[in-house]
Amino acid sequence: MTLKARVGAAALGAALFGTSSLAQPETATITVRMDQRGHAISPWLYGIFFEEINHSGDGGLYAELVRNRSFEDAETPEGWTVASGPGTIALEPRADAGQYNRHALRLTADGAPATLRNDGFWGMDVRRGAVLKLTLSARAADGTAGPLTVRLAAPDGRTLAEGKTPLLGAKWKQFTLKLKPADSAPDAHLEITAPAGSVLLDDVSLFPQDTFKGRANGMRPDLAGMLDDLAPAFMRFPGGCWVEGETVPQGMRWKATIGDPALRRTQYNIWQYQSTNGLGYHEYLQLCEDLGAEPLFVINCGMSHKGFVPMEQMPEYVQDALDAIEYANGPVDSKWGSLRAKAGHPKPFGLKVMEIGNENGGPLYDERWPLFHDAIKAKYPEMKLIANVWGGYPRNRMPDIVDEHYYDSPQFFARMANHYDGYDRKGPKVYVGEYAVTKECGQGNLAAALGEAAFMTGMERNSDIVAMASYAPLFANVNYKRWNPNLINFDSSRVYGTPSYFVQRMFSRNRGDETVPVEIALNAPPDPATHSGAVGVGTWRTKAEYKDITVTANGQTLLKSDFSGGLDGWKPATGEWSVQDGALRQTGDGENARIVAGDPTWTDYTLSLKARKISGDEGFLILFRVRDDEHRAWWNIGGWKNQETGIEDYQGGAQRITSVPGSVETGRWYDIKVVVEGDHVQCYLDGAKVHDIVMPRAHPLCAAASRDKTTGELILKVVNFSDADYSATLNLSGAKSVASTGAATVLTGSPADENTLEQPEKVAPVTEALTGFSANAARAFPANSVTVLRVKAK
Repeated sequence: MTLKARVGAAALGAALFGTSSLAQPETATITVRMDQRGHAISPWLYGIFFEEINHSGDGGLYAELVRNRSFEDAETPEGWTVASGPGTIALEPRADAGQYNRHALRLTADGAPATLRNDGFWGMDVRRGAVLKLTLSARAADGTAGPLTVRLAAPDGRTLAEGKTPLLGAKWKQFTLKLKPADSAPDAHLEITAPAGSVLLDDVSLFPQDTFKGRANGMRPDLAGMLDDLAPAFMRFPGGCWVEGETVPQGMRWKATIGDPALRRTQYNIWQYQSTNGLGYHEYLQLCEDLGAEPLFVINCGMSHKGFVPMEQMPEYVQDALDAIEYANGPVDSKWGSLRAKAGHPKPFGLKVMEIGNENGGPLYDERWPLFHDAIKAKYPEMKLIANVWGGYPRNRMPDIVDEHYYDSPQFFARMANHYDGYDRKGPKVYVGEYAVTKECGQGNLAAALGEAAFMTGMERNSDIVAMASYAPLFANVNYKRWNPNLINFDSSRVYGTPSYFVQRMFSRNRGDETVPVEIALNAPPDPATHSGAVGVGTWRTKAEYKDITVTANGQTLLKSDFSGGLDGWKPATGEWSVQDGALRQTGDGENARIVAGDPTWTDYTLSLKARKISGDEGFLILFRVRDDEHRAWWNIGGWKNQETGIEDYQGGAQRITSVPGSVETGRWYDIKVVVEGDHVQCYLDGAKVHDIVMPRAHPLCAAASRDKTTGELILKVVNFSDADYSATLNLSGAKSVASTGAATVLTGSPADENTLEQPEKVAPVTEALTGFSANAARAFPANSVTVLRVKAK
């Protein structure tokens, strides 16, 4: 079977191709329309998203080596132990050190010196000759005490570096020591030895002198270097769930993260640990500048996971947003701009875009969104504002950009390669703020990277609507992973990127200025995702009833339900289903209530029924092509907060195929008809055709092409998501001239292959020289691969 698929506005998409072992490669023709104009590619398309998760900040990117440095992590001295000597430790209230620094540590040495120990975050990386700065605040509990001895030690007891403070007095004093290790150990620890008696300690910090760009209170250079190598166009910060907080008091408030690091609020987060906020609002802005990335600040919108701020208290949160912009951009004589200057950055950071909340939605978000929108636009009309799209974005004030998140399987993402082809170009731009393969991915394998790469070709082809995108999460300390997988993984001294990291790098460092239309013609074996499936009905946070359900095909009746036999022939999946007065009724309040009937082998048919909404948030779910729980499609009538009507395809994950504005009235009977003919689906509501679409088919290859106006190069990205090699003819249609040389970068391997700390580049791209290239060149695309070709062409 020969199938021609246009990869562009009318693309049919790309998806998982069946596993096979072929002796001969499959063939394809990839046509790049050099004589046709595409659209400008968003300069912000590929960025990064940082969240304090998996100890990615404290214990990771933020270079501090001491854990629980100000003794605020818990009601006990977590992270600190008495290593030797007759000593005891306990927390003691401290009322003289600011609102958030509430505790000091009392070390009591009974008649002889005692030694306090801190192992940092699963070991401290100490390197020979690399100077570290030790600072601590201390005082003697009873007048005067002898000096403190500070030592960096290896696990075998070797002294790596050592120093002493002056005598301690009765008043608090900060001491600073420079420690230059004579040897190296990736798993060293800190020891503080006190003489007999009692001393009080606070704000114990051990900071490498070598940080990214040499910043004080800065970033670990190898981890920040991994970010720099991605060439991110923007950085979203400081997180997602981290911003919301499990409860309102645990939500992120940026004003508590600036100024003296010792006086900042420590913050417990949903990922079950404390953060010092040493990596605070100022440091994030500084890091963006150092990376050459646009800052994208996410602010708490007065909503948490388990609560919300009453509307009468919302002005404080709105003012926080205005003040955050002033801190980033305001003049040095403004209230908040002066604090930025005091922190060492008189020049404005140039914040241009802000996101209001994270994964918030529903009526509470719809109330709060216009408060932020109106206040910010009135004072800073040039600011771009991003709205959450949880359950549908707010329509009371049109956002500049909406934030969509996707986590699913490799197959799901590959099928999503055409997701944005049919998006409404009159609506807001799209920011794919979080996406990653989280199923069938191991600890981050090549299969996951290939699925994401296929999806990314679709984002690039549709970069007139998709303005921004960022993988998530970014970092994980291998000793504390609360989410899997993650783009960059590390321990105290080593780091590696997953195959997904290299895909991100390949795309971000090879982003053109303008798209070029591209087509793929290939010999496609049968699609494993067939057209067949049973039927069903369902609801989403809604009570509804259905009757007169009929399925016909070729003049024959396959199903006719008057429910005289109750639920005979129907199989409930979820929800509370019963038969009342000859109608099938769902009376539960939950999400995703479904019941199915019929034969999974049914192919072309017409489903007709009547439906009435009893109560609830949305409308009706009309299921078709139901093969099993993970493979089905439905017509969602009055979905997305009863604002849109659309078709969604579930092939291991949800993919919205199309949607239009539409709502459902309560108490009214609707006539519904769905006609399925192979890939062709037509949907009618009360006799009016609402949808007439072709469902996405599976293809093993997908591609995106662009021009680099600076270099004059054509950039062609090709993803082979199948287990078969492909031999392709590259036809640069309409090209006036094509260079015979260029470069090809290829990432390939076995789908299950992963990188590790021991093998950080087991799966890594290889760049080779292109020779003998022409407007009709042959090129092999190996199985399970991502290829980027760069060649000068007009």
